[in-house]
Amino acid sequence: MYAIQNIQKVGAILIEICEVGPRDGLQTEATYLSVQQRVDMISKLSKLGFSKIECVSFVRDDLVPQMAHAEKVIEALPKEKGVRYAGLVLSAGGVHRALRLENLTDIHFAIAASDTFNKRNAGRPTWDTLERLSTPIKEALQSGKQVTGIIATAFGCPFEGIIPQDRVLKMIESYINLGNCQICLADTTGLANPKQVQHMIQEVDLHFPGVPISLHFHNTRGLGLANVLAAIQLGVTRFDSSIGGLGGCPYAPLAVGNVCTEDLVNMAESMGIATGIDLDGLIDTAKWTEQQVKRKLDGLVMKAGPIRFPSVPYEKSSLNENSKM
Repeated sequence: MYAIQNIQKVGAILIEICEVGPRDGLQTEATYLSVQQRVDMISKLSKLGFSKIECVSFVRDDLVPQMAHAEKVIEALPKEKGVRYAGLVLSAGGVHRALRLENLTDIHFAIAASDTFNKRNAGRPTWDTLERLSTPIKEALQSGKQVTGIIATAFGCPFEGIIPQDRVLKMIESYINLGNCQICLADTTGLANPKQVQHMIQEVDLHFPGVPISLHFHNTRGLGLANVLAAIQLGVTRFDSSIGGLGGCPYAPLAVGNVCTEDLVNMAESMGIATGIDLDGLIDTAKWTEQQVKRKLDGLVMKAGPIRFPSVPYEKSSLNENSKM
């Protein structure tokens, strides 16, 4: 399986978090943030220890006005050592916009495993979109940008229900055949459960041994962190999450709330799993973000505070085995 045990040093970053709040988090908000507000948000996040932040989506401004002026946002971002800035694309036109930006290091291609969902999100069925984007993906790779192939609705679709696993595996194979693409499996509407997640990871490892994946969960039904933990237990080390639990998809019913970044960092750190993220700074930024979007956010640690006492190993109870609580 994915070799989390291969990381030996105490204090090493055992899981890597891509912060998606500025993109996935804001794209359905009723309050539209200005270019400067979005730049300020990303700038604050870039100082907290993230290795990658998904900042914008290269889509039509009239369709997703929350993501308007993507180029202006990217061009205004500070150059922070060790931080990569990513943008999401759904079409060849979006790729060409992204390729012109020197400050953008990563391009995320999003294609849904569900034909119905992909038609709503990108205007075409799955395999048609993948074929049309094959050349732009190769162009992005040749440009030196890091490319991630996102498979949306990998764990289920609100319109089609369960997605055949073979279909997801075939999409992974297609991305890999195009070049050095990273793979992200997305639970776009929060339909996954921990057992399903572990089965998917095992199947991916069986068919594509040694190919690492990242996972993108929504907390629509309260299973986001449970799914993350199930994946960590099998050695997956890369996850997307969103500050304050912001997030959703404009083309998916009830796709509310990504896994909350502060809650994920708090869970991991309290278990002795390092993230490299400044949790106190993250909580401050979550509270600042809450003020910008003008509504209460779903994050719990930003309200209750982090766990401050150190984690301790679990030991067998000293109580008599026959005693009852």
